[in-house]
Amino acid sequence: MPDPFRHYEGVPLLDLPADPPSPQVPTLAPDGAAFLSQLLFYSAAISASKRVPSTGAKYALRVNPSSGNLHPTEFHFITRGLNRWPDGLYHYRPSSHMAEQRARGDFKITSSDAPVVFVLTSIAWREAWKYRSRAYRYCLHDMGHAWQALVLAAHASGCESFAIGQFADDSLVEACRLNEDEWPMLLVELRGPSIPVRTPDGGETVWFGGRANSLSPEVIRYPAIDGIHAATKLTRLAETEPALAGSGEIPLPPPAASTRAFGDVVRARRSALDFRGGDLTMSQAQLSAILAASAQPFFADFARARLVQLYLYVHRVDGLKPGVYRHWQDGGLERIKSGDQRVAAAGLSLGQALAGNACVAFSMIADLDRAARVFGDRGYRYAHFEAGAVGHRLYLAAEAHGLGATGIGAFFDDQVHRYLEIAPEQGQVIYHFAIGYPVHDPRLDA
Repeated sequence: MPDPFRHYEGVPLLDLPADPPSPQVPTLAPDGAAFLSQLLFYSAAISASKRVPSTGAKYALRVNPSSGNLHPTEFHFITRGLNRWPDGLYHYRPSSHMAEQRARGDFKITSSDAPVVFVLTSIAWREAWKYRSRAYRYCLHDMGHAWQALVLAAHASGCESFAIGQFADDSLVEACRLNEDEWPMLLVELRGPSIPVRTPDGGETVWFGGRANSLSPEVIRYPAIDGIHAATKLTRLAETEPALAGSGEIPLPPPAASTRAFGDVVRARRSALDFRGGDLTMSQAQLSAILAASAQPFFADFARARLVQLYLYVHRVDGLKPGVYRHWQDGGLERIKSGDQRVAAAGLSLGQALAGNACVAFSMIADLDRAARVFGDRGYRYAHFEAGAVGHRLYLAAEAHGLGATGIGAFFDDQVHRYLEIAPEQGQVIYHFAIGYPVHDPRLDA
């Protein structure tokens, strides 16, 4: 198994204050270190650990979810004018909650004047070690989760964010001197009155560089992954196309309210091992709140056109008959199939019982043809980013309303299309998800 933690050796390490307070709008952090600590603690840090029963060995869980807990996403960030924090390029080290200083000075990769810009990268080998060629999808899902983990933590701290997916890949690799196993996927700019700022340092960039640690003694190449990544490098700017329109004939009630604090929700979020079946049900108001969270707008240069639609396998929702439903952006549901869907949902999800034991399971269907029309081949990434971002909102909304959730990347693609009667030009399944009452995980330590 590859090392789940990337370190850059031989560079200065800057401490981030331990145990930062939960984000509270509009509290102003006293300095850059406190701001960054709070932001990263609630978006990318270690949140708990699990113990392997057979060996007693421990492994870490993080705030942002990942397929197989393998964490291909790395958080680099550029600061410019943060109070009592040197300008430059950094890499976040989650294993010790510290910042590795890779460069100091006026480091700019875009024309943006944002005081903080994150560069989110993927290490495909971490996922391919287990999932082989399909791992590229999981890297993109995880990027969507990481993106939303970051921007929701920033929003809770009073910041605005904007994600940039349209950049020249190879130029960014060169500018940030990324290790050869890391691919840049997203830039995320942060602004807002809660960011403690000063006049930028200016001056030339001084490089510390650092030597990236080796994650494995041997790396197996998967040509399909290299091929799809090369094919989705930016070749043209996006065009404009209106969003999908439609409505469902089944309205949902007003969303249920949650009183849980944001910090408590994100630090407690886990991927459910399985769900408790039986007679346990969720309310329509809970489902309404969860779907409303998924439908909130995204702020990115690729987000003006939503590419993903949710199909629900409803098992146990009070007042809603079991069946398959399509969710529309107006909040309504359209019934596609009637009857018990538990066996079908589990079977389509590679025979995983949790998709049938949940109160509701999901297929995320992406219009990849439309993505390609609007964004070129780059749209393949954006559709998966959106699916991961929707998944992260589902995770947090479920946790906030007393439920558990888990993302499911393993499913029978063609069988899903046939079951939902979706023609290739209508869309393709790219992610599954399930929400219900989680069973206790005996491996959880904290």
